[in-house]
Amino acid sequence: MRMRNLDRRVQLLLDEARYRKVAREARRRHVSVAAVIRDAIDDLPAEADRRRAAIAEILAADPMPLPVDPADLRREIDAFHERAE
Repeated sequence: MRMRNLDRRVQLLLDEARYRKVAREARRRHVSVAAVIRDAIDDLPAEADRRRAAIAEILAADPMPLPVDPADLRREIDAFHERAE
């Protein structure tokens, strides 16, 4: 791992179970607890990655019938959102 120029300090409070978990991983990797946390942040998906994944899911979905009238489609979408609330 390449050391970056670190210029932001963050205070993070963890409960005992989480701290033990991250400390155990740090010992396993022979790195600091902070390095484990930075690596976890680096592994978070970027906005572009989330969008690509969503597009891939949409394109992989099975075709479905749609109402011919756009007003019917709007009512169907609204009804779905009402049920989801």
